[in-house]
Amino acid sequence: MTDSQSKKTKKNRKNKSMTRRVLTIASIVIGVLLIGAGSYAGFLINKADSAIHRMSANSNGQSPLNGNATAEDEEIEAGESIKPVTFLLAGVDSRDGSGGAMNTDVLMLVAFNPDTRSASMLSIPRDLLMKTKSLPSRKANYYYPYFYIKDKETVIPNVKQFFSDQTGLPLDHMAVVNFDVLRQVVDALGGLEIDVDMDMKYVDKADGTSIDLKKGLQKLDGQGVLDFVRYRKSNQGTRESSDFARNQRQQIVIKQIVDKLGTLNGMTQWGKILDIIGDNVKTDVPESDLRQWVLNFPKIKPNTIRSLQLEAQWSSPFVYANADDLRQALSALRSEVGLAPDTSLRVEDVFGIMK
Repeated sequence: MTDSQSKKTKKNRKNKSMTRRVLTIASIVIGVLLIGAGSYAGFLINKADSAIHRMSANSNGQSPLNGNATAEDEEIEAGESIKPVTFLLAGVDSRDGSGGAMNTDVLMLVAFNPDTRSASMLSIPRDLLMKTKSLPSRKANYYYPYFYIKDKETVIPNVKQFFSDQTGLPLDHMAVVNFDVLRQVVDALGGLEIDVDMDMKYVDKADGTSIDLKKGLQKLDGQGVLDFVRYRKSNQGTRESSDFARNQRQQIVIKQIVDKLGTLNGMTQWGKILDIIGDNVKTDVPESDLRQWVLNFPKIKPNTIRSLQLEAQWSSPFVYANADDLRQALSALRSEVGLAPDTSLRVEDVFGIMK
């Protein structure tokens, strides 16, 4: 063997050795990533089971998920069809200083269609007059605390049925959200970029409220976002906000949160998010459905969220809605989930209507 041949052989051996080392290192890295991904999937499934069980309004202390969920279970559930759904979202103020009144500052009808990956939302003004035959005619936010005081164990099905009857929209489910969940979730997601529409200042020492926001685009933490969606009146010289503007702000925030949860950064926070939701949300959605939604969120997250507009006016002590807007909004919610318009509903009979 000549010197040149010997050098070439040694070089080939060195290249092969380096190639083996690179492949070995790559295999180790890929293996670690796969193990990590599998472990994280299992971690999320366990987190989901725990959070979902706490959220369930029908929980009887025993989880139907057997406590042995695996990544394979997730794949099985991912293949199942997720049906269009309608639900009532109620934001409840249960902070210290609120007097335990359980005021529903947010009432929202939501229709979601996973097939089209779209959703529609209608905010119900909290002071909207609702006329009923079997109950007193009151503001919309009266009825959750009414049913809660009557029987807190059946408050969700009773309120859901009440709003189904009033709106003519078959409501599949209801979710009751403690307002503090908004602050905690936004902080877990690293804040939101919000274009604050006006200077906002309000102080209430009784319940600890201290709102101080400047107009303009800015990054807000959880408390700032909570102040942004709650701001209505002022005692510090700034302009007051209508409930209608506040409803729009709530919808803006919900859209941003949904979008951010669907990002990679949002998904890395799911463990913490699930704990927060589990502690602050109650719903009548079956645990199996909740688990399916949570574990498949990136695949079913709505790409389009439509905010349905409702013209209304304040005439103390109630808010009165535009009849045409209300009819169109309720029809749009039904259409979102494949239902035909309800021609039998007379909105004039069940809501306060603008003259």
